Amino acid sequence: MRRRVFMLLVVVMTAISLVWSAPTRAENEAEMAGHLIELVKIGRMIVSEQMENINDASKADKGFTGDYMANQILERFKKIRKLDLRIPNVVPQANLYLALVQSEKEVVDEAQPVINRAGISFKGFIPAVFAQRVGEQFYKKSGVRMKLTANDYRNANNKPDDFEAEVLRMFSDSRHPKGQPYVRSLMADGRPVLRMMGPEYAAPTCLVCHGAPKGEHNVAGTRKEGWKEGDFAGAISIVLPLK
Repeated sequence: MRRRVFMLLVVVMTAISLVWSAPTRAENEAEMAGHLIELVKIGRMIVSEQMENINDASKADKGFTGDYMANQILERFKKIRKLDLRIPNVVPQANLYLALVQSEKEVVDEAQPVINRAGISFKGFIPAVFAQRVGEQFYKKSGVRMKLTANDYRNANNKPDDFEAEVLRMFSDSRHPKGQPYVRSLMADGRPVLRMMGPEYAAPTCLVCHGAPKGEHNVAGTRKEGWKEGDFAGAISIVLPLK
């Protein structure tokens, strides 16, 4: 199965430049953006679940590889969205989705020397770092911008722009339906784009670094926000070029 996924991703990477040589058509953009956000959310959750394993100083090989990541993403996406991306061309934009999975796989593969280093209890490979690196890799492959952002951002790369700050305020409002994304078509740098943001909420695995007591230093040396499970945590932002 892992070899099958690897070969599928290789084929996708040879085709992605042809498939994504032009921006998406308007009728597909909102669904496409939502699926891309879902794929990143799944990857971030997997990294979060693996934090104890990654930071286990007593062992070297953690078994958390790029192949493991890719297989988990594909399987969980299938369960959530009822789309099996292992079936060739299951949807017209499947190659774009698989390019994102490939980016997530590459980020985990590139982090192997850090992940598998014994004797160190905190590796710094956290969900936020993962998302940033995936966004950079995916942009090189596709021209689609993806970013993790929040009101209380820790990394300057995650600072919200004006559009994102406005939507984050909306998501923070208790009257906004929980989990509902926000999408708008507009002009950016003289070209039409679709901007979508998907809210994220604190899962139990997030609370190790972001939970109570508020103000206490976590393992990364930053101060905890005092979140509780289900609290609004931030959003994944995407900028998708349009035709």
